[in-house]
Amino acid sequence: MMLKYPNGKPYKPKNEAPKIRTKKNKDFSYSNRGKTLEEEINETNAYYLSRQIAIIHKKPVPIQIVKVEYPKRSAAVIREAYFRTPSTTDYNGVWNGYYIDFEAKETESTSSFPLKNVHEHQITHMKNVVNQQGITFTIVRFSKLNRYFLLPFSVLYEAWCNMKEGGRKSIPIETFETKSYEIIPGYNPRIDYISIIKNYICNKEC
Repeated sequence: MMLKYPNGKPYKPKNEAPKIRTKKNKDFSYSNRGKTLEEEINETNAYYLSRQIAIIHKKPVPIQIVKVEYPKRSAAVIREAYFRTPSTTDYNGVWNGYYIDFEAKETESTSSFPLKNVHEHQITHMKNVVNQQGITFTIVRFSKLNRYFLLPFSVLYEAWCNMKEGGRKSIPIETFETKSYEIIPGYNPRIDYISIIKNYICNKEC
């Protein structure tokens, strides 16, 4: 039986359970929308660590605190701080005996990666890592395209040197498609860059 209000509108009990719409084969990437590349990599690193695949951590930012206020005895508020030294890259650690050191970058461009997002001291640091036989690279996310690439340092360095000589100030996406490694995002781990590194090493040594 349907109850109605005096004006003719149907009465709906407050405790009536709302209808829930379900979707089969839900896209696993939906839950990751809105997350930054850093958050996705941090989750991936936690997965690697929990399974003893690799030990990779985000580097702490070197900050010098110069002014702190205590509005409450149990709480401190930092009012003034400075970067002590320029940061190098975002992440480092070890996998299978290899030293891993890499940067994470995002761009909203759909056609290229601006080199202004990379700093000269980072290039110097990554070059030093290569000189010590370490593995260094940049994970680049084209956010509007939802595409991820592992950009080898050799490709980045070539583009950087070309820019310094008056050449192009960005890396076109075509270069990523032909000279880097695309990472297809998954469920767990989200950004499985270790699998890409395995192929990268094989291509260099095989």
